[in-house]
Amino acid sequence: MTERNTVSWNNVISVLVRNGFEEDALSVYDVMVFEGFMPTHFTLASVFSACGSVLDVKRGRRCHGLAIKIGLDKNMFVGNAMLCVYAKCGRIKDAVRVFGEMTEPNEVTFTAMMSGLAQTDRVVEALEMFRLMCRKGIRIDSVSLSSVLGVCAMAGYGESSVYEPTDGVFHNTHGQQIHGLTIKLGYDRDLHLSNSLLDMYAKNGDMERAEMIFANLPEVSVVSWNVMIAGCGQKYQSDRAIEYLQRMQSCGFEADEVTYINMLAACVKSGDIETARRMFDSLPCPSVTSWNAMLAGYSQSENHKEAIKLFREMQFRNVRSDRTSFAIILSSCSGMGFLEAGKQVHAVSQKASFHTDMYVASGLIGMYFKCGKMQMAERLFYKLPELDIVCWNTMIAGFSLNSLDKEAFTFFKQMRQYGMFPTQFSYATVLSCCAKLLSSFQGREVHAQIAKDGYVDDVFVGSALINMYCKCGDVDGARQFFDMMPGKNNVTWNEMIHGYAQNGCGDEALCLYKDMIVSGEKPDGVTFIAVLTACSHSGLVDAGVEIFNSMQREYGVEAVLDHYTCIIDSLGRASRFQEAEALLDKMPCKDDPIIWEVLLSSCRIHANLSLAKRAADELFRLDPQNSAPYVLLGNIYASLGRWDDAGAVREMMIDKQVIKNPGFSWIEDNYGLQAFIGDNNLRMVDDEAAVLNATT
Repeated sequence: MTERNTVSWNNVISVLVRNGFEEDALSVYDVMVFEGFMPTHFTLASVFSACGSVLDVKRGRRCHGLAIKIGLDKNMFVGNAMLCVYAKCGRIKDAVRVFGEMTEPNEVTFTAMMSGLAQTDRVVEALEMFRLMCRKGIRIDSVSLSSVLGVCAMAGYGESSVYEPTDGVFHNTHGQQIHGLTIKLGYDRDLHLSNSLLDMYAKNGDMERAEMIFANLPEVSVVSWNVMIAGCGQKYQSDRAIEYLQRMQSCGFEADEVTYINMLAACVKSGDIETARRMFDSLPCPSVTSWNAMLAGYSQSENHKEAIKLFREMQFRNVRSDRTSFAIILSSCSGMGFLEAGKQVHAVSQKASFHTDMYVASGLIGMYFKCGKMQMAERLFYKLPELDIVCWNTMIAGFSLNSLDKEAFTFFKQMRQYGMFPTQFSYATVLSCCAKLLSSFQGREVHAQIAKDGYVDDVFVGSALINMYCKCGDVDGARQFFDMMPGKNNVTWNEMIHGYAQNGCGDEALCLYKDMIVSGEKPDGVTFIAVLTACSHSGLVDAGVEIFNSMQREYGVEAVLDHYTCIIDSLGRASRFQEAEALLDKMPCKDDPIIWEVLLSSCRIHANLSLAKRAADELFRLDPQNSAPYVLLGNIYASLGRWDDAGAVREMMIDKQVIKNPGFSWIEDNYGLQAFIGDNNLRMVDDEAAVLNATT
């Protein structure tokens, strides 16, 4: 071109952006500015669009500054494009500021703001934005409706961690209202919107409505079939998904890559790994997404060896792994504590230049922590060129996992000093550390930060706070916080009941359990473990038996080992050994050492020697290196004056080289938790976390 002007530059940049060459478009823009051409609103709108596509928020900020300098920041097209950049890059505060400065926001503005809020898990605020859009009389188009249906669909797949399990119902109700609005505005025959409606109902588990809409569609596309197959997977109905695939093919539609990925996911979620693998093996050239779906299937079903084997096959076939592949396989390496495989994956990630990717780096750090290589995890963390909140959370969780709770707390403080804003996961993890350290002082310090950061109403954080106060012995503080919580879910109720049980407050736990039933919250297996524990520790035997019997009959909860352990402990403490033995003989999980140890402890209290011998014999068989049955049986003989038998048990323990763990004591003072070991020499234990692990 002999003569260039602003229009020609704009055309080149626009064409490049529209055809997916965003980086090239940004390079052309840089040359344009360098040569002294002044960008117009058309230029900046295209450049902002490119920045949003490649998630380049730094360049977006520079363009924002230029827009202010040349007076284009108030232009509608430029403002919308700026807002989209911040929303796509997750910089929601900047997006909100741009939104607030716009004098006449339109449907594009509101839709972009809605998407940005949903992307950062602020689903309720995204729905409020749509309501505001309606109240202001802004034109509702098909894009706006599709966007808000996507927001309503988010709860179905648990994409927002800050909402309660009942949110699927909550968002389905909103979705139904949007569905009505879609019909009212005449968009009910729009195929794209119909697919969005199908997706919303399917993700919220309402397959009945999804099937009704699907059956009445004037036309369907491959996307429609894919959504229905994914919906069946969400409901763990792999057989139904296969039916839809067969119907799809019989109607002349050709399955695409998404179809097979959804089919793999449906089989995996339904636990039908064999069918998933057969389908995977039948693919002529599976994409990396298909490999990832199969890897995820093995990992989620805890078949980690097969996952590692499949990943190695993936490398052998020269399939380029992506960040998801590495994250899944590192999860499997962590799951089985397979350090050597983890190191091999680390090497492959370095070769593929993924080791500094935040997503993969977090998986590597977590893997090294899980394999007990704390120094390696720290070294990896400090070598990262950039740190995000997930990496910090992984470090805090890793220290906690390895009982280095003081280090986890220190790291949490360091994270805040670096300017990182803690998430719900950060707070829940550090509160767990405070609970394990029995440090109510540090727990209250964290509680104050939670209040300041606005997470007090979050049920996930709230449950962790209740747990921390209860474990530190402050049941009143826990109950006070519990009563003030605006929203409670099953986990919250369970945590408070369990807290009462831990602290020997059986009557209060029973009363709260009844309040839970009255409130309409359905008890689950964890609820019954908590309330049965409370009954056991407080001597409320009849109440415990009644609740145990009501589990299956009234609430459909099948008793598992923990429930049997609680009720047998309760009967044993009350010396009702005949009932305990009768229940023991009926239960399906007799070969577990925990239940026999509980029974043996009760026999020691009530000097029931015959049953004690049976329990001890079972423990010698099931857990021969456990010192507890030897000590308990020896103590029973000693309490009955049968010193020869007590000595024989002691000799048996020596012959089998069974080592008795030492006892510990600890106190909290101004310097933290101080621990002492039961020994001939009085000395302080440096690693208090090890003490707590040995005694819990």
